[in-house]
Amino acid sequence: MQIALPLALIVWLALVPASNVAGFTLQVAGTGAFLFALARVAQWAVPVWWLPWVYGGLWLLALLACLIGKGFGGLPLLPAGLWGWSGLALSLVLLGTGGWYGAQAVAGQSPPPVEVVEIANPLGPGNYLVGHGGSNALVNGHMRTLDTSVERFRPWRGQSYAVDFFGLGPWGLRARGWRPADPADYAIFGAELRAPCEGMVVTAEGDMPDFEVPNEDPVNRLGNHVILRCGEVEIVLAHMRRGSVAVVPGERVAEGDRLGEVGNSGASTEPHLHIHAQRPAPDGAPPISGEPLALRIEGRFLVRGDRLTGRDK
Repeated sequence: MQIALPLALIVWLALVPASNVAGFTLQVAGTGAFLFALARVAQWAVPVWWLPWVYGGLWLLALLACLIGKGFGGLPLLPAGLWGWSGLALSLVLLGTGGWYGAQAVAGQSPPPVEVVEIANPLGPGNYLVGHGGSNALVNGHMRTLDTSVERFRPWRGQSYAVDFFGLGPWGLRARGWRPADPADYAIFGAELRAPCEGMVVTAEGDMPDFEVPNEDPVNRLGNHVILRCGEVEIVLAHMRRGSVAVVPGERVAEGDRLGEVGNSGASTEPHLHIHAQRPAPDGAPPISGEPLALRIEGRFLVRGDRLTGRDK
């Protein structure tokens, strides 16, 4: 989907352009819309985040090559045979599919109709990519837990507007290899975490194991984690590295204080930071079952595909 299909569409446009005005116009629009939708909807941790820009450049070069090399003056308006009409129909399917998914992805860039909590950047030095984030389930898989009809989602409801971060290493790669088993091979593993707000530590857990990829713990979903009470909201940072948690329950922290490091504990199939905001859960309820709130980090409502630079201090 993220390599073979985009390249096939670009080759189709470059080498087999429609020989009629309507067909070529729809071919250009359909391939462009589909590439745009794929760029906004897919996770670009594997392959690299900058690949959609390469596809966009190749699409533009293919279009220019057709316009300059062939020209379309004097072409018929509509196709004349079965092959031509088949190409036009395929272009319409691509345009409709790309247009719908692209519009949904763009809509997911707007904050949801809930309170938005402003916090500082929680990540230390490094470059990071948003894997899940946004205001609809197409770009943020966490939002499935808003479905109250699914009983197993209720204990996790507070994480519905969460943001997940991958790390970016050399050449924008998230890891050394395609999917290495050793969590230390991932760029974000061991990245420093800092308090994104002033508050009190409600919960701190640091003794759970970091799993080899893609193993996980579906029961202790947060793994090693810290929950901060900042005013009337809670900020949850999960999947931290074993032995790295540097705070204890009841401790007060200032913005920027060290909390620990990113790991691969809990329900994490590869190293990443999970962070979300919620109202405190009722007494006796699961810790992340509170009312979900949205996050704005460094003034940005982050969505899938966005990048964030960590703090030096």
